[in-house]
Amino acid sequence: MSVRTLYLAWRDKGRSGQWFPVGRLDADVNQPLYRFRYIRGARRAQVEAGFPELLEFPNLEERYDSPRLFPLFQNRVINRARPDLADYLGCLDLDEGADPIEILSTSGGSRVTDAYEVFPKLEKDKDGSFICRFLLQGWRHVNETAQKRIKHLDAGEQLYVTLELTTPETSFAVQIQTVDYHMIGWAPRFVVNDLVEAMAESPGNYSAKVVRVNPLPAPSKQRVLIEMSGRWDEHEPMTSEDFDPLVE
Repeated sequence: MSVRTLYLAWRDKGRSGQWFPVGRLDADVNQPLYRFRYIRGARRAQVEAGFPELLEFPNLEERYDSPRLFPLFQNRVINRARPDLADYLGCLDLDEGADPIEILSTSGGSRVTDAYEVFPKLEKDKDGSFICRFLLQGWRHVNETAQKRIKHLDAGEQLYVTLELTTPETSFAVQIQTVDYHMIGWAPRFVVNDLVEAMAESPGNYSAKVVRVNPLPAPSKQRVLIEMSGRWDEHEPMTSEDFDPLVE
């Protein structure tokens, strides 16, 4: 059984603005079988920010199984009847055979109409190595010179990855820089803790590169696709308490 895992994140749109991982989707598209469970991050989100259970999944301590992808996730996948399907998938470096889980793993599935996003489980190979892809975050908030530099990025171009210690919401973040020292944006918040562990455990064994640069009219959230690789010697990714399912 080839099971892939996505996590669901929720943002408190109130005073804190904080993001919480709240759910886990395990998907076997070949069966097909889809399973959703809440994780301990949902409990923390309830206590700290009043997280409301989803109408589709009303009980925090229940397992939900379905032969079809749940609407909450399916509605975040591009409709295959759209004429711009190939262009959209091309921005994610995917072909038209990509399944919904592949699409969501890269796109994040964010919508302006709600407070949810999706992100994939980081996987560690037997030798400790990993590869992850993500869309550059926050590039619209960097300075004008850096934004101009983004327009001249090339596929395959090497990038620097550095630790930022002054982020108000999370206390630290992972910056993405060009080799000529333009800070062009950040890694997604939900991979930061694990990337920091890789940077600490194997400082000479991680790297990042540009996969694609998508100029207008591509959506701004899909401007730059990045691939990062590295290794963990002891660390197991996404094993903090927040990621523990509330039911087995």
